[in-house]
Amino acid sequence: MINSKNSALYRTIPFTVIRADSFLTRLKGLMFRRTPLEEGLLIVPCNSIHMCFMFFSIDVVFLTQNNEIIKVVENLKPWRFVPPVKGAHAVLELPVGAIRSSSIKVGEFINLQ
Repeated sequence: MINSKNSALYRTIPFTVIRADSFLTRLKGLMFRRTPLEEGLLIVPCNSIHMCFMFFSIDVVFLTQNNEIIKVVENLKPWRFVPPVKGAHAVLELPVGAIRSSSIKVGEFINLQ
């Protein structure tokens, strides 16, 4: 949907999003999980991630505090790192291929209810 007030593109994504906002849920994230994602994981607050102890690739979307997309990383493989992203407040981890299939782009906003 286009918001006529500021012409920003707001989009919803076709995934259930689980929120990880406590110390333990943020710390664990997707580590040690054996099966690939079928939903999204929103880690708040968060501005960088690691793929240590991961067994599958994911797509990653970095968001500002108002859910503006400021960086996307497609097909992030196990044992890789994404250093801190300036301005990022949250990270949305999605199934691999989700960025491309949903046409998620930097500068858009994600509607997370």
